[in-house]
Amino acid sequence: MLGFLRRRDLLRQVTGSRRSWRDGAENSRACARTSRAGLRLAAGVIALGGLVAGAAAAGASAAATTAVGASAAATTADSTAAGAGAGAAPAAGHRLVVRTADGTLRGRTAGRTDEFLGIPYAAPPVGQLRWRPPRPPAHWTGVRAATAFAPHCPQPPSAFGLASTSENCLYLNVFTPAARASAFTPADARASAFIPAGARSGAHGLPVMVWIHGGAFIAGESNDYNPAALVRHGVIVVTINYRLGALGFLAHPALASHPGGPSGDYGLMDQQAALRWVQANIRQFGGNPRNVTLSGESSGGLSVLSQLVSPGARGLFSRAIVESGTYDLTQASLPAAEAAGEAFAATVGCASQTAACLRSLPVSTIVDNEDFAGYRPDIDGTVLTQSIGPALASGQFNRVPVINGTNRDEWRLFVAQAQLDGAPPVTAANYQASIGSLLAVSAPAAAAIAAEYPLSAYPSPPIALGAVGTDAIFACPALSVDESLSRYVPTYAYEFNDIGAPERYLGPVGFPYGAAHESEVQFLFSLRNTPFPGVLTPPQQRLAAAMKRYWTDLARTGSPSSPTEPSWPRFTSTGQRVLSLVPPRSHTETGFAAEHHCGFWALAG
Repeated sequence: MLGFLRRRDLLRQVTGSRRSWRDGAENSRACARTSRAGLRLAAGVIALGGLVAGAAAAGASAAATTAVGASAAATTADSTAAGAGAGAAPAAGHRLVVRTADGTLRGRTAGRTDEFLGIPYAAPPVGQLRWRPPRPPAHWTGVRAATAFAPHCPQPPSAFGLASTSENCLYLNVFTPAARASAFTPADARASAFIPAGARSGAHGLPVMVWIHGGAFIAGESNDYNPAALVRHGVIVVTINYRLGALGFLAHPALASHPGGPSGDYGLMDQQAALRWVQANIRQFGGNPRNVTLSGESSGGLSVLSQLVSPGARGLFSRAIVESGTYDLTQASLPAAEAAGEAFAATVGCASQTAACLRSLPVSTIVDNEDFAGYRPDIDGTVLTQSIGPALASGQFNRVPVINGTNRDEWRLFVAQAQLDGAPPVTAANYQASIGSLLAVSAPAAAAIAAEYPLSAYPSPPIALGAVGTDAIFACPALSVDESLSRYVPTYAYEFNDIGAPERYLGPVGFPYGAAHESEVQFLFSLRNTPFPGVLTPPQQRLAAAMKRYWTDLARTGSPSSPTEPSWPRFTSTGQRVLSLVPPRSHTETGFAAEHHCGFWALAG
């Protein structure tokens, strides 16, 4: 699809490096910007909640983050709660203890949610384990405190969390409905006491929802999302970290297990390791390992699609939710990915092109020289054996019920990002050239697109360009995915249409953001670390409640059919019914393809 539009180059077209986003931001972020002021993120990227932007490439500024995470990961039988994480720590003497396959954990209660934070699901991928498939974590004795988030994976500073240089980052967090209080003593620790699943109030066999964060595979972290409101619907939520950037997705011949063997996609391997951990352990938290929903947004949504088509993920989940994840359905071949890896090795001083040189590099050197336009999976031959689009079209995927959707005005966020970063505003004079730059097309092709999207049809040139990007990169590929999936599995399509949704990551510009990329996430999670506050109106709160019911109903039954909400029909190629998520009450529409000019984009390919 989109033959002359060079779809695989789309993520590299919008330049951007965000301004300092909020007075009083964490000192470590400011230090990172100062220490690397000359190294700005040179390209806008598809990210959870928007662009990964705003700063210098990460250096050694994450020492504080690493130290906090290392402290949180300490294993003791009598340590006290660290006080981090959502909500207040439980009162002294009341602890939640669960035995996993690797050892015993002590969690904490925050309101109506029990939290088990910073749980290792794989060994630290350091030293000789760098750029290798994840290995099982080490077992521990005693009771490990799971009361604070662990380090997140190396990344440059951004509006989506602290910079990090800690490769010791393969942790996950489990959030369950609150159990009864349990007195906990050192004697309990010695006896490896735990609260069995059956003792968890209403939690035996609960559906499990695993959330994969976004961030263009170069940024993001599990602890930015508080799922307490989802948990109140009677589900268990697991949020995960996974390797990012070059450490997660660099392909290089020297890293292959054998000549011509696979390399790259380590981040996707981490996600599968986390899913295997869930299968082995979630019953101890009251969850049902046979009822796991895999969900994610942006690159997290693309991760879900990747796991749908990955042979290694078969049987690890039974439902899927894809939010704004259909922007890259054609993956790079292994030779192309390895050629990029060889260029990276030369850039960082490994002229020898050896694994030993690459594995000896300081983390800061790797992060500072990453492709800040973001990363994407490659067809490595093991994790991914073919591109996502063809695999879905041919039915060669893990067949589970799927929710798939996009936002009405996805690309406006990126138009705003470019403007806030100092790029010339989109005007009538540069509109056609802006299309050519965005989609990397020739002048005649840009003229044809401008004719399909005439300025007279839109309130302003930036909104017109936002429509072009939304339709070409998100909406019409999502429709293609809906058509493919619906031939084989129950498929439920949505469009998030709240044009008044708060913008949490970027400041005001001269046009409305509308229902921009990332804006739906705040309707599902309480977001941490966002530059701008977001307060939902009463009608928006009703929409948020409905979305949580739809999402958790899919997790519970395989169908988002809430008796208290409008019916969500299955998508079919003939009917093409799409649920419009709009306050105060959602409704079904059938004009998605026409609204987003999908016939035009199909002919273009």
